[in-house]
This record gives sequence, structure tokens and C-alpha cells, in this order.
Amino acid sequence: MERSGWLIAAGALNVGAALLHLACIVGGPAWYRLLGAGERMARMAERGSLRPALITIGIATILGLWASYAFSGAGLLPRLPLLRPALIAISAIYALRAAALPVMLARMPDRSPAFLVWSSAIVLGFALIHGIGIWLNWGRLAG
Repeated sequence: MERSGWLIAAGALNVGAALLHLACIVGGPAWYRLLGAGERMARMAERGSLRPALITIGIATILGLWASYAFSGAGLLPRLPLLRPALIAISAIYALRAAALPVMLARMPDRSPAFLVWSSAIVLGFALIHGIGIWLNWGRLAG
């Protein structure tokens, strides 16, 4: 994969994750359960609470912003402010989420252990793809 291809892939992964989050709103409680949001979120959605949708829209918005930074780093969008530090922070957040697996297993009994393991593996992959893209484009990402 060419150097900027890694950041294009990172952006695409962020877009995909954002769309999956938005699918929960459309799909309703069953989708919240399927995609691992937890029983509490699913029950709030069943009761018609706006809270799950607002939280989900917030997460999707953040993921969309992260996609914009990855695409900016790849040269597909205009240069965004603090590009290199932002991409490093994004990669670090994904890595920390993956590393939090033991804590999540201990403190989130309403979540499927299989979901937590798989989602941690997935976000570790996101961190690595972002990290490789940052490493390969290090000089170009500098201010």
C-alpha cells in the first residue's frame, strides 16, 4: 500500500465506524444490542429516550472528524489544524481503548465478553493502521 494509502484506509475505517453507529439509531434497540452498545442503551431506546440517539450521534460525529483528519493527512482534504498531533491522538485513543479490555471485562457485565474482545481487536487494528500511516507520512504531516 502506498504511503498515503494507509491514511486513506484509516479514514475509510472511521467513516465505516461512524455509519455503523448511525445504523443503530435507524435499526433501533436490536441494533444497539447487536453492535454492542449494551442492554442499558437498548432499553433506553426501547422506551423512546433520545439519549441513546444523542450519544450515538456524538460518537459518529467524532468518528467523522477523525476521518476528516485521516483524509487530510492523506492529502484528500485541505490541511487541517494540528494535523500530526491530532492523528497521533486519534491513534492513541484507539490503542488505549484496545488496552482497556481487561478493565472493560471486569466492569461491564452487561456487555458480551466476546463482543468486548472482538471490538478491542478491531480498534487495535484501527490504531495500527493510523499509526503506520502517521509513521510513513511523518515528514509530510509536520506543520
